[in-house]
Amino acid sequence: QVQLVESGGGLVQAGGSLRLSCAASSSIFGINDMGWYRQALGKQRELVAGINSGGQTNYVDSVKGRFTISRDNAKNTVYLQMNSLKPEDTAVYYCNADIWTKVWEKGSFWGQGTQVTVSA
Repeated sequence: QVQLVESGGGLVQAGGSLRLSCAASSSIFGINDMGWYRQALGKQRELVAGINSGGQTNYVDSVKGRFTISRDNAKNTVYLQMNSLKPEDTAVYYCNADIWTKVWEKGSFWGQGTQVTVSA
């Protein structure tokens, strides 16, 4: 069973930085799109950043210039470097990936979520 295991959340002061990581936990055939979402208390989950298999990236406007998504295909891992953090970035962050679990089978998988809290 494929799992996405996240790490790197925590408490940081405004202006600080955190780096989130998300790795697939078992043998897989490949990964297409990967992304980071977040859900703040009382709000809907939103896409923060995405990266496709070719390395093209996209970001929600509110994090452009502050967050950087990257991936290491050899390690089946996606990262989110978050700089100049603001209190409004406080949320549970989830990674998502479209994973080929078999040559003929692909599914969408979610990480367990990691809390990011930015204090003013």
